Amino acid sequence: MDAEIEYDLTPNQWEALKALRAPAAEDRVPGLLVVESLVALQLAEMTGNGPVITPKGRHVLLRGSPRLWDVAA
Repeated sequence: MDAEIEYDLTPNQWEALKALRAPAAEDRVPGLLVVESLVALQLAEMTGNGPVITPKGRHVLLRGSPRLWDVAA
């Protein structure tokens, strides 16, 4: 498996990452600590307008969680 997508994110982190896809996401992000953890993983970044998803974060979100792959199988 590609090491680039091997993230063991918490449900809150997945929800925050999904919320960052849409414009004006700062209103729907579950918490600053969650966003800071995504920033540390380079899946999100802080801008003058609030948190935004990075290209790496979008890639991880599109690929999904390996834990979710087991549920879908």
